Amino acid sequence: MAGCRMKLELSRVALGKGRLGVLKGLGKTGQLSLEVPGCLLHTHLGTVPHLTQDTLNTLSTLPSVTQITLSNIAEHQEVLEEFKDGFRKFAGLHDTVLYCALHDPATPCPTGHTTNKTVSVWGSGGRIELTVAKFMALQKAVKPDWYQSMADGETWQINTSHKRVRKSVDRSLAHLDECLLVHQKSQELEGVEVFGVVEGGDILEERVRSAKETAKRPVSGFCLDGLQTGSMDQALRTQLISAVTKELPEDKPRLLQGVGRPDEVLASVEAGVDLFEGFFPFEVTERGCALIFNFNISSNPELAVLEPGEDQETAGDSQHSGDLNPGDQTQMTSFEINLKDKRYQGDFRPLVEGCGCYCCTNHQRAYLHHLLVTNELLAGVLLMIHNTAHYHAFFSALRDALAEDRLDLLKRRVLGQTERKD
Repeated sequence: MAGCRMKLELSRVALGKGRLGVLKGLGKTGQLSLEVPGCLLHTHLGTVPHLTQDTLNTLSTLPSVTQITLSNIAEHQEVLEEFKDGFRKFAGLHDTVLYCALHDPATPCPTGHTTNKTVSVWGSGGRIELTVAKFMALQKAVKPDWYQSMADGETWQINTSHKRVRKSVDRSLAHLDECLLVHQKSQELEGVEVFGVVEGGDILEERVRSAKETAKRPVSGFCLDGLQTGSMDQALRTQLISAVTKELPEDKPRLLQGVGRPDEVLASVEAGVDLFEGFFPFEVTERGCALIFNFNISSNPELAVLEPGEDQETAGDSQHSGDLNPGDQTQMTSFEINLKDKRYQGDFRPLVEGCGCYCCTNHQRAYLHHLLVTNELLAGVLLMIHNTAHYHAFFSALRDALAEDRLDLLKRRVLGQTERKD
């Protein structure tokens, strides 16, 4: 494809699958990069929920790629077309790479509205039906640095028939071909990258077929769709991802959609995934919780975070069993604490000892508990600051673990297991 600059340069492949490297050639000038494994910055209409741009910029480890979604933007198409200068300038975003996805991973959307010619997204005003022509017109108005091709991803439900799954793969490939045809003729999209979408539900042969066929097209990377939390257990997800990644070129990134839980991230990285959507901190914040899980693999005790299990509630066995509903923001996981609980009323510790975020260096759990039970807006701000910082620090630790061949240690820490004594 003309103008394709994006390239993944791998520095290491651990355990045959886990990939460490740098995604280079990002942005209009091709000067920006993103370390992998990594995650994108999750936003609603270009803004991280609860945070202003000034507050967001107090965080030092933000990714260089910002994710926006057509489900939020589609209803503003006329405004963007009249504005003419693209969504980045419209939203006041600077020095970031803009990635445009189809659906918001933190917002569940109804199924059953996909046809051979259209897919649907849901904005604040209801359902918006997108043909390829309308989808591509939106991309021309948004002017992203890269975008996900239109695809039929409605096959994640359990017991979806083989016929329906096969149809979703065929539709997604047809949509991709149409999008590429329009893209290659469009002067407005010159230099913009396209990610092909790999579908196939829970059927191995369809996943492999989708991957093989998508890899034949002139795309810059791949979105692995329909594997989100709640759609299947981790063992099956890992099996499908491993089969898919074998069919994909080494120098193009793989973005897994709808998966953000740390245990699932680790398993998916081992199966060959490079990138994740960064929506998990937002979901945790929305339920009044704080991320507090251990990912320290350093021998320096000053860098250690609170050991899981010390005061951490769990949400029962269901949290690792894969029976959550996609986009369910109410189901607590074992990686967080519920600060609405009365036990934190007199707890004057920071959320995480040693965390350098604004929330942990200036406030205590007791104060956050007070803000939450009195429904103060500041609660969401402080929690989002911490949860975003903690989550991105986890990805930094993941890259360090791959570089130092300590992934097994990181897994034991994250999953709350104690290090074995020889």
